[in-house]
Amino acid sequence: MSGAKEIRTQIKSVGNTQKITTAMEMVAASKMRGAQQRMQAALPYAEKMRQVIGHLAKANPEYEHPFLQRREEVNNVGYIIVASDRGLCGGLNNNLFRAIIKDMRDQEHAGRSLQLCTVGSKSIQFFSRLGAPIVAEVSQLGDIPRLQDLIGTVKVMMDQFAEGKLDRITICYNRFVNTMTQQPTLEQILPLPESEEIELQKRTHTWDYIYEPSAEAALGLLLERYLESLVYQAVVENIACEQAARMVAMKSASDNAGKLIDDLNLAYNKARQAAITTELSEIVAGAEAV
Repeated sequence: MSGAKEIRTQIKSVGNTQKITTAMEMVAASKMRGAQQRMQAALPYAEKMRQVIGHLAKANPEYEHPFLQRREEVNNVGYIIVASDRGLCGGLNNNLFRAIIKDMRDQEHAGRSLQLCTVGSKSIQFFSRLGAPIVAEVSQLGDIPRLQDLIGTVKVMMDQFAEGKLDRITICYNRFVNTMTQQPTLEQILPLPESEEIELQKRTHTWDYIYEPSAEAALGLLLERYLESLVYQAVVENIACEQAARMVAMKSASDNAGKLIDDLNLAYNKARQAAITTELSEIVAGAEAV
């Protein structure tokens, strides 16, 4: 019965693992609902800021902010990479990193230098191992991130762009499509990307604004808040993706553990039946010998 005892130990071990994965699945489902609510709450502000900045970008004011200026040549590219702090969320981070590496190689082949700002422990660990030039980093934001924890890191990249050390900044994160789908996304945030909708409006409408106290002060503050809102929206959306991916991964692990337990129970019953048959055969053989 030694084989049966070993199988019984394996069944107990797999059962304990299944209890853990089931609990993690339920926790992730609960946290995902909260993350979705925060994502939806931050979305209207980000969309309104995007609309206002789109209008200002086409208003042709007397002062043109550096964030609105397009560089004739792009020699230096910055990446703000948003990933998770914890693992056990399937291929969420790996899919994002794969898309980023592909884009980074294209930029390097074009002769452009790169600078990275990493958000999340997984992005810090991954790109540190690659030896990528990381100029700013932040991690351990928790399930409820605070904007003040992101401002310092984001400002490093904004200052680099304003000083001309970066010609383009791209934010990389996972976009929440639904519970089963998380899409790796790379979006240019500086200089402000052209919008077909704004271009269409520009043909039939013109905007003019009166700035108080000045165009420089008003645009500077507004553009900083706009970029901070974009990064914050990316962070809360990535957290929702993380919890959804973890919930799906833990459910899959629990289902696989259940299948493994069924297979082990079948093997245990066969081993137990074989041991009993052997014992009966030995008893019969001994009785016949007597």
